Amino acid sequence: MKRFVLATLMSLVISDSASAQTLRFGFNEDVDILDPTLSRGYTTRMIFSALCDKLIDISPDLKFVPQLATSWSWSDDNLSLTLKLRPNVVFHDGEPFNAEAVKFSIERHQSMAGSQRKAELGPLKSVDVIDDQTVRLNLSAPFAPLVGYLSDRAGMMVSPKAARELGDKFTTAPVCAGPFKFKERVAQDRIVVDKFDKYWGKESINFDQVIFRTLPDATVRLANLRSGQLDLTERIAPIDVAGVKSDNRFVVEESTELGWNGIIYNVGAGEKAKGPMGTDPRIREAFELSIDRDGLVQAMSKGQYTPGNQWISPSNAYYVKEIPVPKRDIAKAKALLAAAGQPHPVITLVTPTQSETMQFAQIIQAMTREAGFDMKIQATEFATALDITQKGDFEMFTYFWSGRTDPDGNIYNFTACGAPLNIGKYCNPEADVALKAARQSADPDNRRKSWAQAAAIILKDRPMLFAFHRKYFWGRRAELKNFVAYPDGLVRFANLKLN
Repeated sequence: MKRFVLATLMSLVISDSASAQTLRFGFNEDVDILDPTLSRGYTTRMIFSALCDKLIDISPDLKFVPQLATSWSWSDDNLSLTLKLRPNVVFHDGEPFNAEAVKFSIERHQSMAGSQRKAELGPLKSVDVIDDQTVRLNLSAPFAPLVGYLSDRAGMMVSPKAARELGDKFTTAPVCAGPFKFKERVAQDRIVVDKFDKYWGKESINFDQVIFRTLPDATVRLANLRSGQLDLTERIAPIDVAGVKSDNRFVVEESTELGWNGIIYNVGAGEKAKGPMGTDPRIREAFELSIDRDGLVQAMSKGQYTPGNQWISPSNAYYVKEIPVPKRDIAKAKALLAAAGQPHPVITLVTPTQSETMQFAQIIQAMTREAGFDMKIQATEFATALDITQKGDFEMFTYFWSGRTDPDGNIYNFTACGAPLNIGKYCNPEADVALKAARQSADPDNRRKSWAQAAAIILKDRPMLFAFHRKYFWGRRAELKNFVAYPDGLVRFANLKLN
């Protein structure tokens, strides 16, 4: 209740700026780092969808479509990708977008300390400027997922001038080439962006301003939508979907996510890896066997989510059917704990404070208790939780991954030795061989075989637990038109308008 009052008071403070030209958008968590090279957070990608155009975008049916690049083509040996760039584009600081800017942004992704994009660019060895509107990416080995990664943060371009001048302060005033330019950020409260009047597609942008409101509690977000303080909100709780649909003032949009949701174990990152979960895969197996995924999904979503045990959902063409979702087996879980000499392990799960992640943690806590686990929940604000896990200061971490168009983006960076999202420091050279083989082939059958080999290794080692796959539920005012729910969970602002 206190949080609701605070949110309502804040909305009154900003209401003078809210008009038909302002989109008020409520989202689930605070952003992490406003720099596409360094960012890890899902919600941050929503901010970037307003600020930072990409070289390539996707359509609602997951086809690749032009954005800052108007076309692209592979060489015959699949070792270079040539992109033709959109002419007459400028960054928010007025600097031109051209091949030199692409070269700068890509090389920044590769070389910047703390980059989360380096592994996404795989075997990229150089970037050639062919002419002002043509750039060529050269690889040391074939890399099938590259176009997919260029349709996400690895393809986001930043102003070379701003990046050089601001250095590590770039995140306080990011400068890209998207439809909106950065105005202000109030941590854990709001981010405001203004329409960029020199945007190449400005005719399709109907809002002068977007106010992104941080409201981690799904009940509070929905209350703000219903009271008229928001025009759009993400991640409506499944239990509330029917009620919103029954109110003709609002519309619910939905799409099935590309990613996975579950837990990452610390198996090699410092002292916290020396606990029971990090040292013995039998204990991790017992933990998984104590979970009823069907019951979990029913409790969290009234059965609207999909139980899973891999980095892609069972409906995906690359899902390994030979390794199906395991059934709950408390007796076997207890036997494994006894064999490991740990009949009652005391463990801690770091969990972001959003309502859905907390619900997940509490259900897992109750289910695993039946097998003998004493699981503590360390509830932590999202950005702080990311910092904690990056430092290895965790045993287990609740991780909800929004997913990528290419399945490589759902697994490689989490499990490959030394990869940036591999916060648990798992490393198995045999798994790396299989994952890299899937990266190097464009043939679907070859990739399927390689991922099956990787799954057999990774799901046996259990560096993480894949639990389920969500649906995204968006709530919008009925007057908000032309909203399209994309499977990557991001808003496209082109043609979006309030009648």
